[in-house]
Amino acid sequence: MRTAMVSDLGRRRGNNEDAAYAGHRLLAVADGMGGLPAGELASDIAIRSLRDADDLHGTDADLTGALRVRIDAANEAIRAAVSADPMRHGMGTTVTALLIDGPRAGLLHIGDSRCYQWRDGNLRQLTPDHTYVQALVDQGVLTREQAREHPQKALVTQALQGEVIAPFIGEFDVYVGDRYLLCSDGLTDVVEDARIASALEEIADPADCAAHLVELALAGGGPDNITIVIADL
Repeated sequence: MRTAMVSDLGRRRGNNEDAAYAGHRLLAVADGMGGLPAGELASDIAIRSLRDADDLHGTDADLTGALRVRIDAANEAIRAAVSADPMRHGMGTTVTALLIDGPRAGLLHIGDSRCYQWRDGNLRQLTPDHTYVQALVDQGVLTREQAREHPQKALVTQALQGEVIAPFIGEFDVYVGDRYLLCSDGLTDVVEDARIASALEEIADPADCAAHLVELALAGGGPDNITIVIADL
């Protein structure tokens, strides 16, 4: 993989609660919540717990199982951190992690960060949004366009907070030429999929593409932290 990772404060936040990792096999983004310093701590716990999965290899590896074990450990660590300091109540984080080994990839996701696949000129969102407004879209109450403007669009229905979790888990084939984008909602809340697709198609270098996507989010107001991981196979 050729990878690039960038995290930007945005234009309206005083601290960065996002964390990310881009290794040889593992890609991950976590978007913390709960305010300074709790959100930063939660996202850091999640990424630190995931990182050693980057050392796994062998086509018989249980990719999603490896991710689940580490996310469960992170969930317990967050629970312990909240118990140790009541001021951390409400602390949590989204997690989106992609582990690639040989021809296969395992994906684990909780919250409203996203993983996209760019393949053969087509952009595909691989992760569901665990949000209140997405539930309304699924029920036919809101359109996707209405959801983008909804005042509660940032309300997640699932996060890593030390409680019982039911993450989205998937496994699929990967191919030479694939491009993967993992990002926090600081990008997707202000930059539409069509513009993301154009950037992924037109900018070959992963670092240049990531920097361009950050600039698009900042031009859209940059209301949140913006974190992007891009990987080319």
